[in-house]
Amino acid sequence: MFDHLRSTSPEVLRKLVPIQGDIMLPGLGVSTEDAATIIARVSVVFHAAATVKFDEALKLSLQMNVLGTKRLVELCHRMDKLVALVHVSTAYCNCDRGEVKEEVYPPPTDPYKLIQLVDWMDDDTFNHLTPKLIGSRPNTYTYTKALAEHLLVQEAASLPLVIVRPSIVAAAWREPLPGWVDNLNGPTGLIVGAGKGMLRTLHCRGELVADLIPVDIPINLLIVAAWHTAMHRKNELVVYNCVSGMERPVRWGEINEHGMSALRRNAMNDVVWYPNLHFTQHKTLNTIAVLLQHWLPAYLMDAAARLAGKRPIMVRIAQKLDRAASCLEYFTTHEWRFSNDNVQSLWSQLSFQDQHTFNFALSALHWPTYMEQYCLGTKRYVMKEELATLPSARKHLTKMFWMDLATRMVGVAALAAPVFLALTSHPPSPDVVGSTDVEGTGGVGSVASLSPQDLVDCGCSVSIDQANIIPVGVTLQPAPVTSWIPLLTDGGVFSKAAAAYTKPLPAAQQPVIVVPRRLLLLPPPFKKPGQPTGL
Repeated sequence: MFDHLRSTSPEVLRKLVPIQGDIMLPGLGVSTEDAATIIARVSVVFHAAATVKFDEALKLSLQMNVLGTKRLVELCHRMDKLVALVHVSTAYCNCDRGEVKEEVYPPPTDPYKLIQLVDWMDDDTFNHLTPKLIGSRPNTYTYTKALAEHLLVQEAASLPLVIVRPSIVAAAWREPLPGWVDNLNGPTGLIVGAGKGMLRTLHCRGELVADLIPVDIPINLLIVAAWHTAMHRKNELVVYNCVSGMERPVRWGEINEHGMSALRRNAMNDVVWYPNLHFTQHKTLNTIAVLLQHWLPAYLMDAAARLAGKRPIMVRIAQKLDRAASCLEYFTTHEWRFSNDNVQSLWSQLSFQDQHTFNFALSALHWPTYMEQYCLGTKRYVMKEELATLPSARKHLTKMFWMDLATRMVGVAALAAPVFLALTSHPPSPDVVGSTDVEGTGGVGSVASLSPQDLVDCGCSVSIDQANIIPVGVTLQPAPVTSWIPLLTDGGVFSKAAAAYTKPLPAAQQPVIVVPRRLLLLPPPFKKPGQPTGL
């Protein structure tokens, strides 16, 4: 990553002086000698140290994101040359609001009281209280970041402080390299899961804005914000919402479309199935899809691995994917409107040369091209797969495509077979001597019933599906019928719409059988063995 810098400006790297430290320790864990150097020589502080795990334990998150910030401010108060303290927060620290402005909102609770609890409360009790403490916020990360902002207002009012709030940080757009990313946080983990063919379904509303921000955009904004704070210090705290939704919005559905296209063109090595991620808006349906498309294949593949004497890993991977999807679910099913007036104002104050050097404008960002770079960068820098492996990876992906297609065809055939058999297995209708559509309503006549065997005993050739016979004395409903209802009328026509008789026939009495949409008339004489004609 730093090869270009080493070749063009090697002297710049000599300015870096690493020191040991730990924000969870008193005094940040910095030695007395290093602390003296910082106090005497440092003039700009970028505070980005934090845990960014969404599902981090609350006690640990408080120690790092809140108490660690407090310790840093204490050190900054001792710096003689400090001209800018830039704190990295998150645009989602106020995710309980639909519209988020560039200001610090009241905290969800008093951070100082929680800091006191850290000293004596055990981890289990903290974990038990976590859901009640974080309230409407989705995780401990956004909760503790909101507390840290309030603490800064209280502790750093006299310092040259500025807060930068990035949204969902993703791979680099241009710097240091297009597509550069070095972790599985946020969307990167989903790209890996989808690219390998293991992530098939995600609870997401595709029409919502996905506020992704390339990592080099907030980096440049941090630098410019530090410069502006040092050169134009104000008495009030300035907040910058570093977001994409206001300037270059893109929706989750578009991200998925561009990403799937890029992953199929630039295949990852050893994909387990053909990449095909679908978004499901309904949580229950997504849960069912996860069971069928994630967990079931994972257990089957692990069972096959055990039989082959190999190490089973798919269930463990499915667990990681499930955790990653759960952490992002809140952000893929909600939408926010972030104002960024301060960011736009800061951009307008830069010269053309500075805008080129420290670009944080998104007007030229082309999302399809960016997602192509993102997927390639994930393959190269996260999965450590060289681009020279692309030809073989594409060849393997083609095999997975045909396997996926064949599996789908077999599945469709298996589902369609029962329907086809049900539609084609009906026996032919009996010979009809006379028939007419059943219409109208009228008075009720007497009725008697015969069993199917009665009809056979009388010499009638009758073969009618039981499920199609209409019950007598009730209105028609799509309910199963368990017996035949042949009817004998005393000279009337049966109306199945009203279960009544109408239009009396003037002479011979004729037995009738009611079937869907037709009235079958059997010719007299009709006689049940052992009984007189005209029953």
